[in-house]
Amino acid sequence: MTQGKTLIIVLIALIVGFGTGLVLRPVIIPAPQTAAVASPPLAAPAPAEARSTQYFAAHLDEGRRIVADCAQGTVRGNECANAEQAVTEADGRDRFKRFLGK
Repeated sequence: MTQGKTLIIVLIALIVGFGTGLVLRPVIIPAPQTAAVASPPLAAPAPAEARSTQYFAAHLDEGRRIVADCAQGTVRGNECANAEQAVTEADGRDRFKRFLGK
């Protein structure tokens, strides 16, 4: 007899829980809003490829400017790494030449 009562209570609790979930679903997870678009969206311009380390080695002033911009956060991506590598290598060569006395 107690097993029958327990089963009925569990079934009622499940029905109430599922019913509440179905009723409150729009409140908990609102339906996504769709916007009518009159014209197709404009395509974003393709990002230009990052300049290579060799480019920045040949143009150290621009490489230093890019490294400074990267530190400020205005430039991002592979170009930052390439410019930093070229500037670091150039500075290392200069330090080595000064160390040797040349």
